Amino acid sequence: MSSSNSIPPKKSLYMPQGFYPLLDMVLVFAAFAVAYYIRYGLQLIRPVFDPNQAPFQPYLPYTAIFAAMIYINYRASGLYKSNRGRSYWDELYAVINGVTNSTVVLLGLYFLFQPLVFSRLMALYAAVISILLLAFVRILRRVIQAYLRTKGYGIQRTLIVGAGDVAMAVMRTMIARKELGYLPVGYVDDDPERATSDLGRVKGLGGLKNLGKTIQNNGVDLAVITLPWSEHDRILDLVQVCRRAKVEVRVVPDLFQLNMRQVQVENLDGIPLLGVSGDAVLLGHQRVLKRLIDVGLILIASPIILILFLLVGLAIRLESEGPVLYTQRRIGLNGKPFNMIKFRSMILNADELRDQLVKESGEDPRHPKIKNDPRITFVGRFIRATSLDELPNLINVLRGQMSLVGPRPPTPDEVKLYEPWHMQRLKTLPGLTGLWQVNGRSDVPFDEMCLLDIYYIENWSVGMDAQILMMTLPRVLLRHGAY
Repeated sequence: MSSSNSIPPKKSLYMPQGFYPLLDMVLVFAAFAVAYYIRYGLQLIRPVFDPNQAPFQPYLPYTAIFAAMIYINYRASGLYKSNRGRSYWDELYAVINGVTNSTVVLLGLYFLFQPLVFSRLMALYAAVISILLLAFVRILRRVIQAYLRTKGYGIQRTLIVGAGDVAMAVMRTMIARKELGYLPVGYVDDDPERATSDLGRVKGLGGLKNLGKTIQNNGVDLAVITLPWSEHDRILDLVQVCRRAKVEVRVVPDLFQLNMRQVQVENLDGIPLLGVSGDAVLLGHQRVLKRLIDVGLILIASPIILILFLLVGLAIRLESEGPVLYTQRRIGLNGKPFNMIKFRSMILNADELRDQLVKESGEDPRHPKIKNDPRITFVGRFIRATSLDELPNLINVLRGQMSLVGPRPPTPDEVKLYEPWHMQRLKTLPGLTGLWQVNGRSDVPFDEMCLLDIYYIENWSVGMDAQILMMTLPRVLLRHGAY
């Protein structure tokens, strides 16, 4: 168990409580100033009266009322609380809704008091500009927060209570979504084997009876209880232990091991009905869409791909005798084997030396990555570091055996060592790049790699694939975790 002396100092991401409301007020006044300039300076739409007769000063009280209404609406909708559990689209809806409500109030005051100086057109300009400014600031806030959290700022050191399916779902989400600010430091469980087994960098920290001491010794900020509801009384006892240890506590209903994307909610005259859709796998139309994107992107990039093929093939041929391409048996979708094609980056008898090197290196045989592998050739070292050795995988993609994005396909020998939960990563087409590659490549332990792959399968979207593809290039160029 970790000592409290080894706990790194906490890096704060704290902002004063009134900072964001004050920032919104400033943005609203800026929006009205810009709207005034557009209305009376640029005069995009010609007014009936002389615009020079309308100074900005009479608009200041209305601007203040508008800003106050924005504050009231945003506070009521929770926009000034943490945005950790809220999607950006929910936040954007709240931004637009608040501006709309405030604009209606402003126009209502106009019709009530009929002021001499008031432009309804300017009010509409101010509303649109307010939405743009307020939405942009919230995008910027999320980007900055996500970046700082990946650097260790504003994170919560999290202890998972339990090690079942729910705990695994929680862990893989926290590992995959570092920008949320949760750092799973370990888990506790009453199963002796689980309680002392690490999952990658998530440590097994013992049993539940020592929960209070475990929290203290590991600098825990948040405890997430993932026990089944059948242990209701014990959950309540553990919540009290966490409170006495002065840490935040959250309880995850065991239904949520299914992931909310697998749960449909219906309303029976006020009674919620929850339906379960089955395993988290890509549906038919999703597979077709993913396939169309794969083929389309390859066709678009084909001129560059062909040039790289020729250059890499020529370099391998000039360096050593032997074939340019290398074929290896891999396991694909639903455990179906296929021959994966790569550029040869090793000496000719590399496969014969593999088992001995893995044993000597002490690497995890389920996903061995040997640093300074003596089998790799000079050209091979370069093409592996830049992932150019995997370029012929595109042939497998065109054959429908792989996708551009997905879990890397394991060898049959590696799959023989899998535990049952590891097999979930085989429920989709393997890919050239994936979530674990852009989160550290070879530096990511095997169990964490599986958690990331399963999270990808459960949460697949076109946007996620696009994000992974865009993150892959800088990771490759920086050679992050490559060897």
